[in-house]
Amino acid sequence: MNVPKSGYRVFSANSSAACTELAKKITERLGVELGKSVVFQEPNRETRVDVKESVRGQTIFIIQTIPRDVNTAIMELLVMAYALKTSCAKNIIGVIPYFPYSKQCKMRKRGSIVCKLLASMLAKAGLTHIITMDLHQKEIQGFFSFPVDNLRASPFLIQYIQEEIPDYRNAIIVAKSPAAAKRAQSYAERLRLGLAVIHGEAQCSESDMADGRHSPPCVRNTTGHTGLELPSGKQQAPFPGIELPIMMAKEKPPITVVGDVGGRIAIIVDDIIDDVGDFVAAAEILKERGAYKIYIMATHGLLSADAPRLIEESAIDEVVVTNTVPHEVQKLQCPKIKTVDVSMILAEAIRRIHNGESMAYLFRNIAVDD
Repeated sequence: MNVPKSGYRVFSANSSAACTELAKKITERLGVELGKSVVFQEPNRETRVDVKESVRGQTIFIIQTIPRDVNTAIMELLVMAYALKTSCAKNIIGVIPYFPYSKQCKMRKRGSIVCKLLASMLAKAGLTHIITMDLHQKEIQGFFSFPVDNLRASPFLIQYIQEEIPDYRNAIIVAKSPAAAKRAQSYAERLRLGLAVIHGEAQCSESDMADGRHSPPCVRNTTGHTGLELPSGKQQAPFPGIELPIMMAKEKPPITVVGDVGGRIAIIVDDIIDDVGDFVAAAEILKERGAYKIYIMATHGLLSADAPRLIEESAIDEVVVTNTVPHEVQKLQCPKIKTVDVSMILAEAIRRIHNGESMAYLFRNIAVDD
């Protein structure tokens, strides 16, 4: 039986070779071998996991990076966690640098909070702890019934700004929307730079559906009617007239920039860059206002659909993302995309959790709003 003296094992739950690169970097830093397992898809697209070594009584870390096929990656993680649980692993800790469905963490009309559903599924599969990075909303941690360590990528991105952007002292940190202002403020304060905020939209991004929610209440004229006819033939007492205050419709103003970006390097910071339309529009308005270089810093570079082409054709000079999500194909399509390696902090988190050490060191100088 090949049981390491360290008492813990690190597995990758990805069936795609491109997605195991981060797991290999983490295990190299830890000085351990990647656990022996086979994850593959059956011809009918069912996920199958086969663990090739004993995990009885050990602490297991499952590293799962999320590719474009999000749902397959989730099933791989769930099936592997359950396989390890039924193989009598002592603790099963998921290392999920980019947590999927994190944008679906709020109720919208008749939708659902999918992020809460996923948290329940992971707990049911056997996970006892999660290590992730830059959750879209920090409140997501409350969805889980077990501990969640939400690491930050900002120290690595700030280091990139200081070392790779010439004359960064002439830069200004930009929030592409008021919702991102707190994150941008955290970067600006640590870099000792100014702050600008882009406010407004060219058009409403979330159109309201004609589902009757905005229809005015029915003002019932009770003259001539003694009540409502019920199926039984009886009558109900008439409703009084309903008079509600006039509700002003929310309307966003045209795009404006709060702050002076003229003659500056504009650095837009965010947690996720996926559909780059908003970033391209922000870059155009910043160019119009006099910014001579535009950088985008984001933790998770999903870069779906035509994102590489749009970035290449835009006024954006460089997009810097971490390797929480594999994006080697996108980098080949767009040389403006650069990668920052965060395997160091993930490996250190694994080491500290296994040794029972405090995680506070990994959060030093991190602001609450970061």
